Amino acid sequence: MPRFNLPYGKGFLEADIPDRRLLTTLTPTGFQKGLNIEEQREIVRSALARPVDSPLLSELSAGKENVVIIASDHTRPVPSKIIMPPMLVEIRKGSPGANITILIATGAHRKTTHAELTEKFGDEIVNNEKIMIHDCDDRANLVNLGKLPSGGDLWLNKTAAEADLLVSEGFIEPHFFAGFSGGRKSVLPGIAGRETVAYNHNSEFIDSPFARAGITENNPIHIDMAFAARVAKLRFICNVVLNNEKEIVFAAAGDCDKAHRRGVDFLKERCGVGRAEADIVITTNGGCPLDQNIYQAVKGMTAAERCVREGGVIIMLAKSDDGHGGESFYKTFNNARNLDSILENFRNTPRNETAADQWQSQIFARVLKRARVVYISDAPHEIVRGLRMTLAHSVEAAVDIADGILWEHNRVKPGDGKIIVIPDGISVIVS
Repeated sequence: MPRFNLPYGKGFLEADIPDRRLLTTLTPTGFQKGLNIEEQREIVRSALARPVDSPLLSELSAGKENVVIIASDHTRPVPSKIIMPPMLVEIRKGSPGANITILIATGAHRKTTHAELTEKFGDEIVNNEKIMIHDCDDRANLVNLGKLPSGGDLWLNKTAAEADLLVSEGFIEPHFFAGFSGGRKSVLPGIAGRETVAYNHNSEFIDSPFARAGITENNPIHIDMAFAARVAKLRFICNVVLNNEKEIVFAAAGDCDKAHRRGVDFLKERCGVGRAEADIVITTNGGCPLDQNIYQAVKGMTAAERCVREGGVIIMLAKSDDGHGGESFYKTFNNARNLDSILENFRNTPRNETAADQWQSQIFARVLKRARVVYISDAPHEIVRGLRMTLAHSVEAAVDIADGILWEHNRVKPGDGKIIVIPDGISVIVS
């Protein structure tokens, strides 16, 4: 009987799946494991020393007085403790007296706490570097830089827009509607105004068949994002790829577009999995920090959505210490009559009237239309129920609940439903 250790918060939950029920396991292949900190640092240093289609960061920073480094926020597992120090060294090598600001790209997320900054960067950087947290609603620190290709207003962080040199760190993984994370996403949504984020995430774009994991060509969301990065003059990135142990296995530095593509090519070779279909799909959001709330967990569900039979059951593991993760997201499902009314409302909403969290709600409603969701979590029962899911506290209990649902609605006998396991729903691209 296969045993799985499924990421859950900062630990794992065990699951034993009988051989006769397990259809397949979908997981990335070819990732190196067991790298120590020094090996990971060397991967980053090597990327910085051989930038893709760009001068060295130290050369770009020469003569620059005001340098901004965009960094990811608390919702991303970017190992900034490893990436940020050599970037700071390179910048100061070219401009010893540079005024450097580390700008936390919160997008439309909540503010990153001091404790989260310390965990992310370590005491030395938090205590000695200037750190600013982006606020998408602070109009006094936003500037309008024209129109996106789609027609929306491009509002970006003023500190970044006024920098002599704008660079970023980050990581690349499959993204459920932008194709891939990293690169241009540091700017949009990372340091954009709420109005710009909402316009870019409108219902028409979310519905596009090209707005899916692993796709950037013809993806309207990606097109706007890439344009915003060029307008912001994002000159240099250092992006990493992580294995399932959150270790750096690859890094690409240099030109925003070309270095990002280098990382995407590396990832595509390892994350693509063939589609299979089963009655039950068990998946996760890859553990902490990506499973800190239900809002973020929608991402991992989309891989399961591709593999679950219509009318089947998705079992989602996400610890969700932070609860639902979005008040409007929660209210959308708790207050609406049905899923059809939610989707109809979104699809009738003009691009420039896109509401907060609408995009996540739209995708979640799409998932719920296809399958029931049993949610393994520490979140309160009333929140999970308000989001139209069934709460469970173990994989075994969740499978029992799923069997009951399948018998009631599809007349699949308990124990007969086939199961697919996707240990990390964010890490795969289902073809």
